[in-house]
Amino acid sequence: MAIVQEVVQVVCTDQPERTIERDESHLLAAPHTNPFPVKLWRDHDLLTVVHVPQEYTAQPFAPPRGIYENTQVRIEWQTMDNRQPFYHRNCDVDEISYQIAGERTLMTELGVVEHRPGEFSRLPRGVAHDNYGRTESHLLFYTPAPAREESPAVRLSEPAFPAFPGWEPSAINEAVTQCLGTPGHDITVFPIDEQRLLEQVHTEEERLQVLRGTHDGVNWLYRSAYFRLAMVRLPAVDGRIYWRTLDADEIQYQVSGHRTLVTQRGIVELQPGDFVRIPLGIAHTSISHADTEYIALYSSRELPQIAPSAKTAEPYSPQLLAALRG
Repeated sequence: MAIVQEVVQVVCTDQPERTIERDESHLLAAPHTNPFPVKLWRDHDLLTVVHVPQEYTAQPFAPPRGIYENTQVRIEWQTMDNRQPFYHRNCDVDEISYQIAGERTLMTELGVVEHRPGEFSRLPRGVAHDNYGRTESHLLFYTPAPAREESPAVRLSEPAFPAFPGWEPSAINEAVTQCLGTPGHDITVFPIDEQRLLEQVHTEEERLQVLRGTHDGVNWLYRSAYFRLAMVRLPAVDGRIYWRTLDADEIQYQVSGHRTLVTQRGIVELQPGDFVRIPLGIAHTSISHADTEYIALYSSRELPQIAPSAKTAEPYSPQLLAALRG
């Protein structure tokens, strides 16, 4: 009998955690036979994984690809080797981005950021912005404003003219949108004076904050009324501590390293570029034989997958778990 610890947490409040001792084989096993003629629970599907490549592959410009979405949070993946052909202004949401690979110039009324892999920034609601990407990919997280930073900035946006080498003001549009930035939800689109828009930075005191995970363990980065977002850095770990979140779905995105996720809805290996959703109330742990890093987003409401699955978790068995640890 393997005894493990289960940490019960409520991440969207400051309620203290509770630790429970468990028999691991019972924690992951199917329930006992039902003694009643009426079934008291429903069967659930095994966890599914969405994969997006981290390496750039040449392709025409396209809108970001939706991965998970509800009425309060939307997660997208985008890849670029060009300039976005318009400025964008959100009516309802703060827009957080994470740079996966390559380089991206983020141009805004609050200054310019040269994004490098591993960096986050938050665009407050109502700030116009455009992107110039070079063989890059990034993630986008939308949530109703306001969101706030939970970690000190490593640097701030700055006035930059030209915005990037070779930049010149061009004939370009601005799109004002609603509905979590979802494609097809334009309110109005109109031509703008790009030079004048970027010079707005000289009248603004606010600057964009660039964040990144800087230490081992959980790096809390952003928070709103509906979600929290962290960068998690783990050393090699044998998965003897389980976590059960009572108030949020958890979306994990594997940044680096390989890790096996062990849950009450199956066991699955995660590689860089993999997303997985762990539903509220499901106990889970990680097994890895080297350092690993992933993003964890907690949504206070169910956050359904809207992208196709790349693979499905395997059912738990004692033999499989022993092999993973061995």
